[in-house]
Amino acid sequence: MSTQLCRAMRIQKAPKGTVFPSQITNEHESLIMVKKLFATSISCITYLRGLFPESSYGERHLDDLSLKILREDKKCPGSLHIIKWIQGCFHALEKKYLHMAVLILYTNPKEPENVTEIYQFKFKYTKAGATMDFDSSNTSFESGTNSEDIKKASVLLIRKLYILMQNLGPLPNDVILTMKLHYYKEVTPHDYQPPGFKEGVNSQVLLFEGDPINLQVGLVSTGFHSMKVKVTTEASRMPDLENNLFLENSTTEIAHQGLDCEEEEEEEEEEEKKCNNQMQRMNFVYSQQSSESSRKKRKVSEPVKKIHL
Repeated sequence: MSTQLCRAMRIQKAPKGTVFPSQITNEHESLIMVKKLFATSISCITYLRGLFPESSYGERHLDDLSLKILREDKKCPGSLHIIKWIQGCFHALEKKYLHMAVLILYTNPKEPENVTEIYQFKFKYTKAGATMDFDSSNTSFESGTNSEDIKKASVLLIRKLYILMQNLGPLPNDVILTMKLHYYKEVTPHDYQPPGFKEGVNSQVLLFEGDPINLQVGLVSTGFHSMKVKVTTEASRMPDLENNLFLENSTTEIAHQGLDCEEEEEEEEEEEKKCNNQMQRMNFVYSQQSSESSRKKRKVSEPVKKIHL
């Protein structure tokens, strides 16, 4: 981890060759784990998508994976900004406010609703009932999942991100990077803003130019926290999915209802199934029926400064 990220997690530098804590027995250790997994995931995405230069990353190792982790690079203001975003997410995670962080790539500053790629990180906070989703096929474990199981699930999530990033088509030129933070409205103060963020617009519509494909990367739960990762892009930019880990029952899951904002996992999965059955070829629209939208509308933050690449 970079010096800034380590400081934000209030931990000393991990032993050489390690990324995640070797043991998770309490909520504090779980928080460290989730912060590191989130920061590592963002680092992998930005590195493998070529968003920042090599100098913006340090090297760490996770089993046989060589990971590139974001670090302070004064020659690259964009990397400094995204480190501040990650720190802001850490702040909201510590307070148990953060429901979802959404990394968004688009190209036209006048049309931010027309997006190219979306990376969703959904967080939950609990005291029991650890669940492991190793391969997005409903594999689960009872509460009390041990640290080795958590590490295996985390490693698999990172591996799947690597596979996905290596199979995505090239990004357009002049990409703009932003992040939207969604909160648990029942507990989050109305005026709360984490460092590096300001009040954002809770946009109900985000569009892809072509047919969207929504890929479940995985879910890791420690018994205290869980982090679920989804990636959405145009299907034409993922031409070969036959031999990767993102298929469920030999059918690619297409999501059309948009951001994964449901409170209950069961309700959310049922909505996805309904949408999958009803939708054909059309733009990817982030919307609910008006009554549902009003009932579930959330406070949203956006960065003080977007990143133009």
